[in-house]
Amino acid sequence: MEDILEVYALPPEEEGDVVLVCMDEQPVQLLEGRYEAIEMKPGSPKKEDFQYIRKGVCSIFMFTAPHLGWRHVDALEHRTKVDWAHQIDYLVNTVFADKRKIRLVLDNLNVHTLGAFYEAFDPVKARAIVERLELHFTPKHGSWLNVAEIELAAMTRQCLSRRIGDLGVLRGELFAWEVSRNANSKTVNWHFTTENARGKLRFLYPKI
Repeated sequence: MEDILEVYALPPEEEGDVVLVCMDEQPVQLLEGRYEAIEMKPGSPKKEDFQYIRKGVCSIFMFTAPHLGWRHVDALEHRTKVDWAHQIDYLVNTVFADKRKIRLVLDNLNVHTLGAFYEAFDPVKARAIVERLELHFTPKHGSWLNVAEIELAAMTRQCLSRRIGDLGVLRGELFAWEVSRNANSKTVNWHFTTENARGKLRFLYPKI
């Protein structure tokens, strides 16, 4: 926990060629209405039947740089090691290609391993990605420490409050949300510090 809090406490202006990025994933069920909805018209609201058809489950990948007010979100059919490796490759070699190091905050999901890059890419490329990553894992039951969860919560409220039954449609909706939120440069001002943790969460520390 303290490792994550110390990373958040680093002054943004001192990052230079290093950037802080938080990432998390979220499963989403694709749902399609069984009957076509009756669109709203003057004096009458939209009418939608309660029955729906399950169209499978996909995974949403969320990345956010809290100091920059930037985020990127994507939806894939699966959440495998290779899927994760390709998402990180995009982060490292496209979005932040000009950065020497990426401080990546993430949870301890079993697909989040350095070996994933060697499963997805040739050894030379895999090693090049690994050398530019500085991984910081949230502790067990400590996912609330991940700023990406804040973005996932906002995205869920603002973008997933209705049925979406097609992966392509979902990706289009997520892209529109990403563009809008990035245009507003929404940042996160993290206040919880190591000192706070040692006081308020002292029950989590070993008894000496």
